[in-house]
Amino acid sequence: MINTRDIIMKLKEVREEKGLSYSNILDLMEKNGDYLSKSTLSRVFADGSEDVSFKYDETIRPIAKALLDIETIEDDDNMDVQAMKSLLKYKIQRIEELEKQVKSLESSIDKEKIKSHEKMEKERAAFARSIEFLKEQVNYKDKRIDLLLEAVRDKDSRYQEILKLIISCPCRMSHEAKVPGST
Repeated sequence: MINTRDIIMKLKEVREEKGLSYSNILDLMEKNGDYLSKSTLSRVFADGSEDVSFKYDETIRPIAKALLDIETIEDDDNMDVQAMKSLLKYKIQRIEELEKQVKSLESSIDKEKIKSHEKMEKERAAFARSIEFLKEQVNYKDKRIDLLLEAVRDKDSRYQEILKLIISCPCRMSHEAKVPGST
Protein backbone atom coordinates (compact mmCIF):
# COMPACT_ATOMS: atom_id res chain seq x y z
CA MET A 1 0.00 0.00 0.00
CA ILE A 2 1.16 3.50 -0.74
CA ASN A 3 1.26 5.69 2.32
CA THR A 4 0.43 9.40 2.47
CA ARG A 5 4.13 10.27 2.69
CA ASP A 6 4.73 8.82 -0.78
CA ILE A 7 1.59 10.45 -2.16
CA ILE A 8 2.58 13.90 -0.87
CA MET A 9 6.05 13.51 -2.36
CA LYS A 10 4.51 12.55 -5.75
CA LEU A 11 2.09 15.48 -5.56
CA LYS A 12 5.00 17.84 -4.95
CA GLU A 13 6.80 16.38 -7.99
CA VAL A 14 3.71 16.75 -10.21
CA ARG A 15 3.09 20.33 -9.04
CA GLU A 16 6.71 21.26 -9.80
CA GLU A 17 6.68 19.39 -13.14
CA LYS A 18 3.47 21.12 -14.27
CA GLY A 19 4.49 24.46 -12.76
CA LEU A 20 1.16 24.93 -10.96
CA SER A 21 0.53 27.65 -8.42
CA TYR A 22 -1.73 27.22 -5.41
CA SER A 23 -4.40 29.23 -7.25
CA ASN A 24 -4.15 26.88 -10.28
CA ILE A 25 -4.56 23.85 -8.03
CA LEU A 26 -7.50 25.44 -6.21
CA ASP A 27 -9.14 26.18 -9.59
CA LEU A 28 -8.68 22.54 -10.69
CA MET A 29 -10.12 21.36 -7.40
CA GLU A 30 -13.10 23.69 -7.75
CA LYS A 31 -13.81 22.23 -11.23
CA ASN A 32 -13.95 18.79 -9.58
CA GLY A 33 -16.37 20.08 -6.97
CA ASP A 34 -13.81 19.98 -4.18
CA TYR A 35 -12.77 22.74 -1.81
CA LEU A 36 -9.67 23.18 0.29
CA SER A 37 -8.35 26.34 1.91
CA LYS A 38 -5.22 27.93 0.52
CA SER A 39 -3.53 27.61 3.92
CA THR A 40 -4.19 23.86 4.00
CA LEU A 41 -2.89 23.53 0.46
CA SER A 42 0.28 25.43 1.37
CA ARG A 43 0.79 23.16 4.41
CA VAL A 44 0.56 20.08 2.15
CA PHE A 45 3.22 21.48 -0.20
CA ALA A 46 5.46 22.94 2.53
CA ASP A 47 8.94 21.56 3.12
CA GLY A 48 8.80 18.46 5.33
CA SER A 49 5.02 18.11 4.96
CA GLU A 50 5.42 14.49 3.93
CA ASP A 51 6.19 13.77 7.59
CA VAL A 52 2.97 15.47 8.76
CA SER A 53 -0.29 13.58 9.09
CA PHE A 54 -3.13 14.69 6.78
CA LYS A 55 -6.59 13.19 6.38
CA TYR A 56 -6.72 11.35 3.10
CA ASP A 57 -10.37 11.92 2.13
CA GLU A 58 -10.52 15.54 3.23
CA THR A 59 -7.09 16.81 2.17
CA ILE A 60 -4.92 14.45 0.09
CA ARG A 61 -7.60 12.96 -2.19
CA PRO A 62 -8.97 16.29 -3.55
CA ILE A 63 -5.43 17.46 -4.38
CA ALA A 64 -4.50 14.14 -5.99
CA LYS A 65 -7.77 14.16 -7.91
CA ALA A 66 -6.96 17.63 -9.30
CA LEU A 67 -3.26 17.08 -10.06
CA LEU A 68 -3.26 13.46 -11.15
CA ASP A 69 -6.77 13.21 -12.57
CA ILE A 70 -6.88 9.83 -10.85
CA GLU A 71 -10.65 9.38 -10.97
CA THR A 72 -11.13 9.97 -14.72
CA ILE A 73 -10.28 7.16 -17.10
CA GLU A 74 -8.78 8.60 -20.31
CA ASP A 75 -8.60 6.85 -23.67
CA ASP A 76 -4.87 7.48 -23.89
CA ASP A 77 -4.24 5.75 -20.52
CA ASN A 78 -2.62 2.35 -20.89
CA MET A 79 -4.47 -0.75 -19.69
CA ASP A 80 -2.70 -0.86 -16.33
CA VAL A 81 -3.53 2.77 -15.62
CA GLN A 82 -7.14 2.26 -16.70
CA ALA A 83 -7.42 -0.82 -14.48
CA MET A 84 -5.92 1.03 -11.51
CA LYS A 85 -8.22 4.01 -12.02
CA SER A 86 -11.22 1.67 -12.30
CA LEU A 87 -10.14 -0.08 -9.12
CA LEU A 88 -9.66 3.26 -7.40
CA LYS A 89 -13.11 4.44 -8.51
CA TYR A 90 -14.63 1.21 -7.20
CA LYS A 91 -12.85 1.57 -3.87
CA ILE A 92 -13.93 5.20 -3.50
CA GLN A 93 -17.53 4.25 -4.30
CA ARG A 94 -17.37 1.33 -1.87
CA ILE A 95 -15.94 3.57 0.87
CA GLU A 96 -18.76 6.07 0.33
CA GLU A 97 -21.34 3.24 0.50
CA LEU A 98 -19.79 1.94 3.70
CA GLU A 99 -19.73 5.44 5.20
CA LYS A 100 -23.45 5.79 4.42
CA GLN A 101 -24.05 2.38 5.98
CA VAL A 102 -22.10 3.42 9.08
CA LYS A 103 -24.18 6.60 9.37
CA SER A 104 -27.35 4.59 8.94
CA LEU A 105 -26.26 2.10 11.59
CA GLU A 106 -25.25 4.91 13.96
CA SER A 107 -28.68 6.45 13.41
CA SER A 108 -30.33 3.10 14.16
CA ILE A 109 -28.22 2.73 17.28
CA ASP A 110 -29.22 6.23 18.39
CA LYS A 111 -32.89 5.39 17.83
CA GLU A 112 -32.50 2.16 19.80
CA LYS A 113 -30.78 4.06 22.60
CA ILE A 114 -33.67 6.53 22.71
CA LYS A 115 -36.20 3.67 22.79
CA SER A 116 -34.21 1.96 25.51
CA HIS A 117 -34.02 5.15 27.58
CA GLU A 118 -37.74 5.74 27.15
CA LYS A 119 -38.48 2.17 28.23
CA MET A 120 -36.21 2.56 31.26
CA GLU A 121 -37.93 5.84 32.18
CA LYS A 122 -41.34 4.15 31.99
CA GLU A 123 -40.11 1.28 34.17
CA ARG A 124 -38.50 3.73 36.58
CA ALA A 125 -41.78 5.67 36.82
CA ALA A 126 -43.72 2.42 37.40
CA PHE A 127 -41.27 1.39 40.13
CA ALA A 128 -41.54 4.83 41.72
CA ARG A 129 -45.35 4.51 41.76
CA SER A 130 -45.04 1.03 43.22
CA ILE A 131 -42.64 2.24 45.91
CA GLU A 132 -44.98 5.12 46.80
CA PHE A 133 -47.89 2.71 47.06
CA LEU A 134 -45.87 0.38 49.29
CA LYS A 135 -44.80 3.28 51.50
CA GLU A 136 -48.45 4.31 51.88
CA GLN A 137 -49.34 0.73 52.77
CA VAL A 138 -46.57 0.56 55.38
CA ASN A 139 -47.80 3.85 56.90
CA TYR A 140 -51.38 2.55 56.92
CA LYS A 141 -50.27 -0.70 58.58
CA ASP A 142 -48.18 1.24 61.12
CA LYS A 143 -51.25 3.27 62.08
CA ARG A 144 -53.32 0.11 62.49
CA ILE A 145 -50.59 -1.51 64.57
CA ASP A 146 -50.45 1.63 66.74
CA LEU A 147 -54.24 1.46 67.21
CA LEU A 148 -54.08 -2.23 68.08
CA LEU A 149 -51.21 -1.65 70.49
CA GLU A 150 -53.18 1.14 72.16
CA ALA A 151 -56.21 -1.17 72.43
CA VAL A 152 -54.04 -3.92 73.99
CA ARG A 153 -52.58 -1.46 76.49
CA ASP A 154 -56.07 -0.22 77.33
CA LYS A 155 -57.24 -3.82 77.81
CA ASP A 156 -54.19 -4.58 79.97
CA SER A 157 -54.86 -1.48 82.05
CA ARG A 158 -58.48 -2.52 82.59
CA TYR A 159 -57.39 -6.05 83.37
CA GLN A 160 -54.99 -4.72 86.01
CA GLU A 161 -57.76 -2.59 87.52
CA ILE A 162 -60.13 -5.57 87.65
CA LEU A 163 -57.41 -7.74 89.13
CA LYS A 164 -56.74 -5.15 91.84
CA LEU A 165 -60.45 -4.96 92.58
CA ILE A 166 -60.70 -8.72 92.83
CA ILE A 167 -57.65 -9.01 95.07
CA SER A 168 -58.79 -6.22 97.32
CA CYS A 169 -62.43 -7.31 97.36
CA PRO A 170 -63.71 -7.76 100.97
CA CYS A 171 -65.92 -10.61 99.84
CA ARG A 172 -62.96 -12.57 98.62
CA MET A 173 -61.27 -12.26 101.98
CA SER A 174 -64.23 -13.68 103.81
CA HIS A 175 -64.63 -16.46 101.31
CA GLU A 176 -60.96 -17.55 101.70
CA ALA A 177 -61.34 -17.74 105.44
CA LYS A 178 -64.15 -20.25 105.04
CA VAL A 179 -62.29 -22.51 102.61
CA PRO A 180 -60.39 -25.30 104.44
CA GLY A 181 -56.62 -25.54 103.77
CA SER A 182 -56.20 -21.88 103.03
CA THR A 183 -54.42 -19.59 105.38
